[in-house]
Amino acid sequence: MAEENHMNATFYHYKLIKKIPVTRIWVRCYLLLPYIAIIAEMVLISWTSLFYFALAGPLVLWIHYVISRSVLLLSGASYHKRWKFSMQIPWIGYITDQHISFRLFRKVYTYITAIGLLLFLIFIFVSPLSFVVSLLFWHLWLLLPRFYAYALLKGVRKDGMIKFNNQDISYYQQ
Repeated sequence: MAEENHMNATFYHYKLIKKIPVTRIWVRCYLLLPYIAIIAEMVLISWTSLFYFALAGPLVLWIHYVISRSVLLLSGASYHKRWKFSMQIPWIGYITDQHISFRLFRKVYTYITAIGLLLFLIFIFVSPLSFVVSLLFWHLWLLLPRFYAYALLKGVRKDGMIKFNNQDISYYQQ
């Protein structure tokens, strides 16, 4: 029986093409950005920005979650075991915890970026300026590590696999 399973098993052999380190200095600068943003917002707009800033963070996380789950459902990808909600720095939000197709990664985060920006731009007409600025900040801040990976993997083939770790981003090809 073991021989039968071995003959029917599928083995994937991936070759590491590129490994992008996530350095401590990058993470520290990334974590410093919200403090700079809230201070700037309180000085330039109003002290009530603190309330809107605290409210906008969880709201943006939820919006990213809804958009990414919708894109994954519509693309037909089996994501239930591959995607999870993470609070590990810098991968905060709904992200894959296994290898994932680079095309699917690009598709999900392109939709999150575009739909999120459109949604927050609509908020300009119905919400206070401080709230809209906070929404836009959290949106871009949460996507910044993904943009970092996307920018550094710009020249690679699109048919590879990507894996996010705490210390690095790995790109593989079959």
